[in-house]
Amino acid sequence: MTEELKQKEKVLYNRCDEVLHYLWDPIGVSDIVQARDEYHSYLPTVFAMVRDEKRLEEIADYLTGIESRWMGLTPSRDGAKKVAEVLLDWRDEILGSSEEC
Repeated sequence: MTEELKQKEKVLYNRCDEVLHYLWDPIGVSDIVQARDEYHSYLPTVFAMVRDEKRLEEIADYLTGIESRWMGLTPSRDGAKKVAEVLLDWRDEILGSSEEC
């Protein structure tokens, strides 16, 4: 792996973190400074899914699964799909889409 790719992946990881905290935010803690790490346990899996070009539906399934199974919430499928779309847009912006290769 080249150093440039490693740097881009770090940027993508940080963007995934921001998207989960500020856009996904199923429990509504994005405005609480002390809760900035609330979704960090889900971040490695989300990042890997985004980096590895999983489909939007797969990412949305993962997010709604967390909402229902781990958080006991009624999941928002539309919300999860919008978040997955933003994540994949960031992936394409930072790493480039596989169609470009």
